[in-house]
Amino acid sequence: MKGADSFRIGITCYPFLGGSGIVATELGMELAARGHEVHFITSSQPIRLKTFKSNIVFHQVNIDNYPVFQSPPYVLNLAVKMAEVARGRDLDILHVHYAIPHAVSAYLAREIVGAGRIRFITTLHGTDITLVGNRPSFYDITRFTIERSDVVTTVSEFLRRKTLETFDLNREIVVIPNFVDTRRFKPLDVPHRRDIFAATGEKILLHASNFRAVKRAETVVHVFERVARVMPVRLLLMGDGPEISAIDRMVGELGIRDRVVFLGGSESVDEIFPVADLFLLPSRHEGFGLAALEAMSCAVPVIGTSVGGMPEFIRDGINGFLFDPDDIDGMAGKAVELLGDDALRMSIGKNARCTAVQNYSREKIVEKYIEVYRTVL
Repeated sequence: MKGADSFRIGITCYPFLGGSGIVATELGMELAARGHEVHFITSSQPIRLKTFKSNIVFHQVNIDNYPVFQSPPYVLNLAVKMAEVARGRDLDILHVHYAIPHAVSAYLAREIVGAGRIRFITTLHGTDITLVGNRPSFYDITRFTIERSDVVTTVSEFLRRKTLETFDLNREIVVIPNFVDTRRFKPLDVPHRRDIFAATGEKILLHASNFRAVKRAETVVHVFERVARVMPVRLLLMGDGPEISAIDRMVGELGIRDRVVFLGGSESVDEIFPVADLFLLPSRHEGFGLAALEAMSCAVPVIGTSVGGMPEFIRDGINGFLFDPDDIDGMAGKAVELLGDDALRMSIGKNARCTAVQNYSREKIVEKYIEVYRTVL
């Protein structure tokens, strides 16, 4: 039952592994815990929404596969389902994550329902602007839907500036950074779990991503190979994606297969992150870098890159380290230094945990979204 100060919100995101879908799902769960009614309108059940939760309803988008269509008309099917749920459940807001194609569907749904009856908010996450939206074939429609959104938010100041510059826009964009559940992602005393992955005395390096080219997983492997020359280490690779087969071949060619563990996609990220001694995320660019923040919340030092959104929460030498994406030797040298100095590693990890708790906890950041909802309504 909707209260006086609660909202009915439809959330659309990519439901599989990836920062945008994870943030959208975590947002929905926190909103529901606060008494808001949340409706996930997605092609499949979001990966972090696997158990029943009060105030949350999942609406699956069915994709038509009619012979005349060269490809399934997902954008249209999604728009129709959004409009159906909006009318049937009397939604206040459609909140879409990732511009293409979700903002297009939200715009169509709003027109179907009636612009005065529902608002739609677009949250930009990074590659929807830096890689997809600025392609000539998508540029105009991306710009159009950003302009027509009732509110636009981005996950970093970097992405806000990039969006305004790329699309030559003159509109307000609200920065609401990504967040982490610091009660779930926390340091754990789990030596028995370390034994699953590494022998006594071995340090553990971790990389987690959707293994797209922008994540630079090959750089992770090169850094690890250099570190492995001088100390006993193990590399955990968590996630799946288009680059994973190439990374598997690369590991074999470098002769380090016995030191690399492929974990695949997993929902138990909060159990794996704390066992690591160092997290590597050498992306070419990140709208924010959620995986890095989750590692920091577990008091695991991060080596990231000095481009994109990561410099907004990683202070080089204080709570993590930043390098040029191509500086493999620099990253490897810093990794060797950190892994060889437990006092330094633990100090950086402690600072990282403090940053996550003080500035990026789920409770604090979700309140910023609620304030946006209040404003737009």
